[in-house]
Amino acid sequence: MKKLLTISLLSAAVAAGSAQASDDNTVRIGVDVPYVPMEYRTPDGELTGFDIELGNALCEQAKLQCSWVEQGWDGIIPGLLARRYDAIMSSMTINDERRQQVLFSDPYIVPPSAWFVPDDSSITGTSQQDMEGANIGVQRGTVQDSYVTDNYGDVANIQRYASADDVAVDMDTGRLDAAFLDYPTGEAALVDEGNYKTIGEMLTEPKEYFGEGFGIAFRQRDEALADKFNQALETLRDNGTYDQLHDKYFGGGGGAPEPASGS
Repeated sequence: MKKLLTISLLSAAVAAGSAQASDDNTVRIGVDVPYVPMEYRTPDGELTGFDIELGNALCEQAKLQCSWVEQGWDGIIPGLLARRYDAIMSSMTINDERRQQVLFSDPYIVPPSAWFVPDDSSITGTSQQDMEGANIGVQRGTVQDSYVTDNYGDVANIQRYASADDVAVDMDTGRLDAAFLDYPTGEAALVDEGNYKTIGEMLTEPKEYFGEGFGIAFRQRDEALADKFNQALETLRDNGTYDQLHDKYFGGGGGAPEPASGS
């Protein structure tokens, strides 16, 4: 569902080293909020979402005392490497570039990416010709940003934003003609809140861009901690807890992200 960071953002934090959490039973988890429906706050301030509920269930199953630490996306991997928290569970796409910096859990969900346009848009397709001259909004530093930049950067105007909510604001004001986002997030920010629709196919390929699904990120030496989360995830799949949470947030719609099978 999220995001591609450049190596240059990480170089300063790598020197901070990598180690297991200082207390084996206490784990701080970094998260970028909001990213509806994955992580967000309710009107009364409660932190919730698919990542949050699944993360809390994983911690309970693994008998870990977990807390959540909010961190902006651009600094989320550097924050892990600088030991401000012990894991990241924030809709992070597993890909080869990130594997150079972090250790991933097994994937826990495979979200598609999708194109969103206003209901009355004249854009009906997603080819370069269809998008020529269009103002396209993406969340900065995400896999969607990378895909659109490489495939449409020569023909369209790419506008990058800190969050999907910021993309939605400029869609509402007419500054953007189209947006390319994780489907569940785009559905929540645009389709559910305004007069928008998807066009074209939802994408999970090529893996070069869209990776293998979302995973929990750890410092590379924290293999034992990653194993605890992987074992807990397998148990939650087997006992039905995972399916209950997936159905709660995504139902059975055609654009629902696929539950990732264990590796």
